[in-house]
Amino acid sequence: MIPDFQKIMLPLLKFSGDQKEHSISEAISSLAAEFKLTPDELNEWLPSKSQKKFYNYVYWAKAYLKMSGLVENIRRSYFKITQRGLETLNENPETINIKYLRKFPEFVSSVEGGKKADSKEETSFIANTPSFKTPEEILEEAYQKIKDSLSNEILTRVRKIHPSDFEKLVVELLVKMGYGGSVEEAGQATKYRGDEGIDGIIKEDKLGLDIIYIQAKRWESVVGRPEIQKFIGALAGQRAKKGVFITTSYYTKEAVEYAKQMDTKIVLIDGEKLSQLMIDYNLGVFIQNVYEIKRIDSDYFEEE
Repeated sequence: MIPDFQKIMLPLLKFSGDQKEHSISEAISSLAAEFKLTPDELNEWLPSKSQKKFYNYVYWAKAYLKMSGLVENIRRSYFKITQRGLETLNENPETINIKYLRKFPEFVSSVEGGKKADSKEETSFIANTPSFKTPEEILEEAYQKIKDSLSNEILTRVRKIHPSDFEKLVVELLVKMGYGGSVEEAGQATKYRGDEGIDGIIKEDKLGLDIIYIQAKRWESVVGRPEIQKFIGALAGQRAKKGVFITTSYYTKEAVEYAKQMDTKIVLIDGEKLSQLMIDYNLGVFIQNVYEIKRIDSDYFEEE
């Protein structure tokens, strides 16, 4: 099991206790062995897929030790224990965590903008920071909560629009995802007579080398296998090989399994996936704020 980043702090400080210069990669390898992490655990990514989780935890543990003056950066990707770090190890602490590090003024200044350790607000940082999460994880979790809330609101509104408007929305989304050119050129939302389940068509690419057939169900109830069978039958009538079935509800397990075993390529998009795609491709939403997370450019500060 991957330990939280605070549980890595003391082992990391002990690792550097030999007073030698160590690279962060050396620390990661040593700590991974100490915590007996499996290959799968070492390859586990953060939700954002920006970095592997354990690697991120080690980086943050080192960053907090550095903010406290217990280790120092020597050169690019290398660090070393400080005199304060050695004195801390000599005290033989049972653990090193955020609460422990607050005894160092430099740490308090770094994380709380210079508040004094004895201020009335000195416990605010601890109270509002889950002990097992890095600041980056807290940001990611907050972002996901906002996205989930927006997703639910989108789905609520989409379920209220007219079925014909929903069909047009689906075509517009597929165009934004890169299918065809403009909405006018790439696809059309139209009800075929006797099609038994085709609501629209869209060109697979700007040249129109192939056609994708669409079924759009603005439903509250679950979509079962019979609906998928009708859609596949409609595709067969058009001699089509590709189709997208989109619903504002969800699919039964039998419907999903049936679609998987068909020779005809069928993509099923449920309400949750639909709303997430609308967010990702900015359909029905707009960007309110943009936050950038930046890292130090070690090459810029590297001595020649």
